[in-house]
Amino acid sequence: MFTVKQLAKLAGITPRTLHYYDEVGLLKPTQLGGNGYRYYGEAALLQLQQILLYRELDLSIDEIKKIMGRPDFDILAALEGHKSALSQRIVHMQRLVATVEHTILHLKGHTTMSNQQLFEPFNEAQQAEYEQAALREYDPEIVKASMKKWKGYTAADKQRIGDEGNAVYRDMVAAMPKGAASPEAQACVARWRQHMNYFWTPNLDQLVALAKGYYDDPRFKANFDKIHPDLAAFMGEAVAVYVARAN
Repeated sequence: MFTVKQLAKLAGITPRTLHYYDEVGLLKPTQLGGNGYRYYGEAALLQLQQILLYRELDLSIDEIKKIMGRPDFDILAALEGHKSALSQRIVHMQRLVATVEHTILHLKGHTTMSNQQLFEPFNEAQQAEYEQAALREYDPEIVKASMKKWKGYTAADKQRIGDEGNAVYRDMVAAMPKGAASPEAQACVARWRQHMNYFWTPNLDQLVALAKGYYDDPRFKANFDKIHPDLAAFMGEAVAVYVARAN
C-alpha cells in the first residue's frame, strides 16, 4: 500500500493532485487509515496510470470520469487505445520534423516545396486520415524516449540519418529482382533495423508491425511509392523473412 506522498512521488505528480482526484471522485483511495490517511493499492495504481495516460492525450477530468466510469470499461482495451493514440502522435511528430527539414533545404535552395507541402502536416483532415492507420507497437516510454533522442541530434546529424535511411531504401530497390529472401535484401533489412536505433529499438514483433505499416498506411506507402511502387510491399516481405529466421 502507498501513502499519498509515496504514490505522488512514484507517479511524478503532486499530493494535491491525488487529493483533487479523490475529491472529484476520479480516484478514490483503496482504504482510509484510522488517522484519516489515504492508502492506495495495486488496482488504484493501475487506475492512476490510466488517468495520467488520458491526461497526456489532453482529455479533461470530466471526460476521463465518463470513460473510466462506464460499466464496460476494460483496462486492457484502454491500454491498446492509448498505444494507438500515442503512436499516432509519434507519426505526426515525425512528419513535422520531416517538413521542417524539407523547408530548411528549400530555403537553402537545395530543393523545392509547393505551398501545399509547406502546410501539409497541419491539415486536420490529413492528420485524421493518417492517425487512423498509425502503427500499434509503441508505448508511452517509447514516445518520450524517441522524441528526446531526436531532439538531441544536430541538424547535421539529422541530415546524415536521413541520407543513411534513403541509402537503405535505394539498395533495397536494387535487391528486389533477387527476391525478399536473398542475401542482398536481408542485408538491407539488417541495416534498416540498425537504422531504427537512431529513433528507438524495436523488438522483432515491432519490426514486422513497422514494415507492415509501410504498405498498410496509405501515407507511408505514398512516400515509398515515390522511390518504387513495389518497395513497401517488398519491405514487408523481406522483414517477415528476416524475423522468421531470427526466431
